[in-house]
Amino acid sequence: MKAWTYITTNRNNTVLYTGVTSNIKSRIDAHKTKKYPNAFTARYHADKLVWFQEFDSILDARAREKQLKAGNRARKVKLIEEMNPGWEDLYETW
Repeated sequence: MKAWTYITTNRNNTVLYTGVTSNIKSRIDAHKTKKYPNAFTARYHADKLVWFQEFDSILDARAREKQLKAGNRARKVKLIEEMNPGWEDLYETW
């Protein structure tokens, strides 16, 4: 089963959220529609997909998520800019 670790941000790219999912399309849909209004991504409007990494296992995706969450913002920004220098919403071209 495929799994993804991903980073979303808000319109101004000031907030970063790191998550993991086994269905990235459904998860980003949930962020965009604010399915869970009290969630961090809903409160801070972090629904723009700017980075993702695909894995063959949810365990590997969770390990990567933990690694990213333990790091600092600069490391996440570097990852984003390597994949997506314009900070475009990658969901739009999914």
